[in-house]
Amino acid sequence: MRMKIFTGAQIHELDQYTIEHEPIESIDLMERAAKAITRAICDQWSANTPVVVFAGPGNNGGDALAVARMLAEGGYSVSAYLFNISGHLSSDCAVNRQRLKDCKRLKAFSEVVQEFEPPQLEADMLVVDGLFGSGLNKPLAGGFASLVKYINSAPSRVVSIDLPSGLMSEDNTYNVRSNIIKADLTLTLQQPKLSFFFPENQQFIGRFRVLDIRLSTEGMEKIEAQYNIIEESDIRPLLKHRDSYAHKGNMGSALLVAGSYGMAGAAVLASRACLRSGAGKVTVRSPRRNNAILQISVPEAIVQLDSEETIFSEAVDTEDFNAMGIGPGLGTSETTAIALIAQLRRAQCPIVADADALNMLANHRAWMMQLPKGIIFTPHPKEFDRMEGHSADSYERLTKAREMAERLQGYVILKGHHSALCCPDGHVMFNSTGNAGMATAGSGDVLTGVLTALLARGYQQREACMTGMFLHGLAGDIAARRLGEESLMASDIIQCLPEAFKKIED
Repeated sequence: MRMKIFTGAQIHELDQYTIEHEPIESIDLMERAAKAITRAICDQWSANTPVVVFAGPGNNGGDALAVARMLAEGGYSVSAYLFNISGHLSSDCAVNRQRLKDCKRLKAFSEVVQEFEPPQLEADMLVVDGLFGSGLNKPLAGGFASLVKYINSAPSRVVSIDLPSGLMSEDNTYNVRSNIIKADLTLTLQQPKLSFFFPENQQFIGRFRVLDIRLSTEGMEKIEAQYNIIEESDIRPLLKHRDSYAHKGNMGSALLVAGSYGMAGAAVLASRACLRSGAGKVTVRSPRRNNAILQISVPEAIVQLDSEETIFSEAVDTEDFNAMGIGPGLGTSETTAIALIAQLRRAQCPIVADADALNMLANHRAWMMQLPKGIIFTPHPKEFDRMEGHSADSYERLTKAREMAERLQGYVILKGHHSALCCPDGHVMFNSTGNAGMATAGSGDVLTGVLTALLARGYQQREACMTGMFLHGLAGDIAARRLGEESLMASDIIQCLPEAFKKIED
């Protein structure tokens, strides 16, 4: 089953489904979650680490109180603070308050109802943040905001339960970022939250681990999720295997329209990636001055020269091609822009549009409605913002990308550490492979080549996008293991594509 990303409301629905259908009492489900959290903490910190637990009045606080009890019983020195400002605790939080009070091995317990004298937090201490979880729907303010700032200013390590307090599960566009806990480790329950996939939230989440607390599998299958995570088990069934009697003519013919004078490297990277990803034949359309570079760098490719010396200037017939990739290194001259829209209009095969193709479309917004259905866009955030206007944060950008995919009835791969595939039906799939070493020039050209090859091989657009994203990131991960992230180059990703294919096939 593909890993789904549920909203805060859906997580609550899944909890209730599990309670009703397992069946299990909610307090026992909380105990199960607390055991998983406690195990994860014990894996990282020994019993001679002093622990300070901050618990809120809801179920996240109930989890924290149960964890405090379990750590104390496991020999840890634990001081716990329960914030009951309103005088109302969730029923399970109240039960765990009493259980903690009954714990003989607890060092100290304080229930804060008005004034709060914060404890001294030292560098050797561990803070367990259980103030607020996925139910939060507005920024923290007042005393809780002050407490968050106090914790963030302390030298202690911080573990957050489910979510760093103050961070919301999905949309943090209007959140107050100074009032969010900065965790070193987030122990999230059952599934990651949507906000974990946005780069600006990394400073709050730190590392995150997903803890399986055995919520209902049937419930997870029944709840329809708009967001999913692509994993290797999703890709393996999609891979096309070669017929023993295959020849280059039935392995797909790919056209790459790429490179201007001075940017031949983009065409080289895209075409080499395309060949490494299984295309039977690759033809590169490029200006005349790129001829020698392409013939020497990619002898396996067919070079088709434009009439111009330095730019792409005229559309070509695509009748003999199974897929086309367009944009890497093209430049943005007006002559090239006119040739681009002519090429997109007359294409009779699936299209991947990247880099300067996107920049030219951003400069000619009216052309967007003339694009063929099923087109694949692969923008990085700046390219996307040029097309759709500035976004305040990644959530807003993703929302716009989803709307664009629906409007154009195409596919938008919003590139990043967790690249997001936005589909025409409104669904979004996050890639689980890739690393920071891939933030290097030419990496996107490689992805264009991979996607174009898969389309040429006969993959449908959605399958090609999912498979291409995953393979590209996996090849990058293999390269990073060999070379380190700091030294990784785009050509290293291409060299590791064969191993990425083999890993999935095996």
